[in-house]
Amino acid sequence: MFQLNYRDSRPIYEQLKEQLRKHIVSGIINADDKLPSIREISSSLAINPNTISRAYHELESEGYIYTIPGKGSFASPIKDIDTRREEELLKRLDEIILELSYLGYTAEKLSTHIIDILKKERRK
Repeated sequence: MFQLNYRDSRPIYEQLKEQLRKHIVSGIINADDKLPSIREISSSLAINPNTISRAYHELESEGYIYTIPGKGSFASPIKDIDTRREEELLKRLDEIILELSYLGYTAEKLSTHIIDILKKERRK
């Protein structure tokens, strides 16, 4: 289910978090599906349980998963994912767009870049 790239400069918890987020948003993991336990992932990937716990904690704070004490962690329904996350991402995008415009990026160049990224993602 998870593939870690030890040559990636990003920390392992971020790689795990990104993969879980993509699985939830794309429907690979359905709403209210139980996620593997921290112990299960830790033993299958041979990584520290604290690493997985950190990824789960951040996903929960972003609204992608929820935890029921004694039962485990579950995928949140897409419609319930906190709109705060969407607002946070749009704010970051605004900041990036402004910085790119200061560096000479035109609207056309930016839109072409966005379209290329989306096309590449669809091919995966």
